[in-house]
Amino acid sequence: MLIMRDAHAGLTRFDDFRKSLGIAPTILTGRLSALTEEGLLEKRRYSDRPPRDEYVLTEAGRDFLPVLFAIGAWGRKHRGGGEVTRFFDAESGTEIDPVTIDRATGAPVGTRPIRIAPPQ
Repeated sequence: MLIMRDAHAGLTRFDDFRKSLGIAPTILTGRLSALTEEGLLEKRRYSDRPPRDEYVLTEAGRDFLPVLFAIGAWGRKHRGGGEVTRFFDAESGTEIDPVTIDRATGAPVGTRPIRIAPPQ
């Protein structure tokens, strides 16, 4: 999730992710590979000499942003004792306070009874 957070913040290069996250290169390589295989990031060559790749968000990766917002809001509410990433609107400067709603009813998710159906 932290890689996805950083990708949404505009990071694309391996070294930038490594510096931001402070993790071992072998671990980062594995995680970037997994996110690429799952279709959240796309690996693109930006230099042939020496060979260098960058990692850019796919449509699925861009669609993950509301998930990050929701997890962040949960963390601020229930795990506020530590450092929690905060998100701000770049134009207004206000902190984003996400609300997850059901598109069909407009009701906030979690305020109405649900029924769970098995996969089809």
